[in-house]
Amino acid sequence: MSEITPKKLLEWCKIPYADLENHPQRKIPFRICKDSAEMGQIMARELADLILDNNAQGKPTHAIIPCGPLCWYKPFADLVNAKKISLKNLVVFHMDECLDWQGKLLPVNHPQNFRTYMERNFYGPIADGLNVPESARHFLVPDTMDEIRNRIASTVIDITFGGWGQDGHVAFNQARRNPYSRLTVEDVRNSTVRIQDNNLDTVIALAHRSFGSAYQLVAPMSVTLGIKECLSAKKVRLFSDTGAWKQTALRIALFGPLSPEFPITLLQEHPDALLTATIETSRHPVSEHPEWDFGF
Repeated sequence: MSEITPKKLLEWCKIPYADLENHPQRKIPFRICKDSAEMGQIMARELADLILDNNAQGKPTHAIIPCGPLCWYKPFADLVNAKKISLKNLVVFHMDECLDWQGKLLPVNHPQNFRTYMERNFYGPIADGLNVPESARHFLVPDTMDEIRNRIASTVIDITFGGWGQDGHVAFNQARRNPYSRLTVEDVRNSTVRIQDNNLDTVIALAHRSFGSAYQLVAPMSVTLGIKECLSAKKVRLFSDTGAWKQTALRIALFGPLSPEFPITLLQEHPDALLTATIETSRHPVSEHPEWDFGF
């Protein structure tokens, strides 16, 4: 039986957003930023500073990088180009990729083709003399699953960047809904690179966010790094600026128990994890309506 009861969930959601950063019961470090623009600057500086520090020491930087949040790509490119930060020693492992119903790659110009998006928006704006070598860009697709799994297992990953989904999924590590193969926390903790169906709630959430609720246009499958790979990094930094879609998962991450229903809760075990959210994502409608009575 789930430990995330409606009564407990209501308690976590009642906490005013301004109290989250320093709340005594918070289980993961947390910071609030004003909006997407500020968050984009924070993300850009955080990765750039890490690269600069490693460059100064003559060390490569190994990073797990997501397709999203979308607010940081331009600030990062602007910072790299303006300060002439060399990305020649940056090794990128891409988190995940969307697939069609047969587990095949989407068309190049499909809006959910993550490789196309990253080539245009992450790599594309960087000056040629500064850019990440193509040999150091590790895109996760069905044909590269074993290679990526082995590379990450044999590499010290400096940082995992990412966001979280409506069910607290990190990369595409969603809550498994199959009634015949229930997962334990240990299963989620040790999950690794795989192809999977996307959950119905994930499809609906993505459809509502990006396609006017046209769920028929959302990729039904994905290939993803596991929680094992994502949390293998020395630092984990997750960000969200997408408001209501992520508000409840944030509260569960900060205050809830370890749960296979919300994979983001596994960050509670990481020695250097930090969640960052905009004010709009940090607030919760329950906390702003004290007159509501759910009968608990």
